[in-house]
Amino acid sequence: MQEEYVLRQEDLVENPTARVPICLVLDVSSSMDGAPIQELQSGVQMFFEAIRQDEVAQYAVEISIVTFGSSVQKALDFMSIERQEVPDLKANGMTPMGQGVTLALDLLEARKEDYKRAGVDYYQPWMVIMTDGEPTDDIALAAARIESLVADKKLTVFPIAIGDAANLQVLGRLSPMRPPLRLNGLNFADFFTWLSRSVSRVSQSTPGEAVELDVAGISAWGRV
Repeated sequence: MQEEYVLRQEDLVENPTARVPICLVLDVSSSMDGAPIQELQSGVQMFFEAIRQDEVAQYAVEISIVTFGSSVQKALDFMSIERQEVPDLKANGMTPMGQGVTLALDLLEARKEDYKRAGVDYYQPWMVIMTDGEPTDDIALAAARIESLVADKKLTVFPIAIGDAANLQVLGRLSPMRPPLRLNGLNFADFFTWLSRSVSRVSQSTPGEAVELDVAGISAWGRV
């Protein structure tokens, strides 16, 4: 763990490019078993490959992954993408979404402090929450933290519902400014393609500058 921490700090010294921190908060509960978890795994892999191949984003984008299922885990911490490998996603357990989102917020806050100490500029952090059900724990604390950060323009949240069982009303509590979207079938591929393009667009802007999202492109993978 100490070695990993040192590498994360070295990345900031060796590459002072302004960063786009993104945390993927992924439901790996038992209901995701089979095709859903396989398609999610492929989609995440595709996202990483797209960022690696983008000559600007590969130096700017930093990704972390939090999974929630039988436990809540930091599956991947922030680091240069060239040092990262996509973790294997395994479906098991309940849906402790509140704990998962809380851990993700903590990781984003810690990485922002790293940036400040290193004198590295950064863009508004992104959080992508993907779930096929509804939480089996309390999300009130996580929702309150998100509401405060979003109001201060310190966080962008994308809640994505997988399948018809996902509760859009509950997801909406985690996204005060943007309605949650429901994935068309298991179309993770188009979603992560859209996400990589959106992130690439942000990485080519100036930190603090408002970036227009590709709203038209959403119809390829999702619906309200």
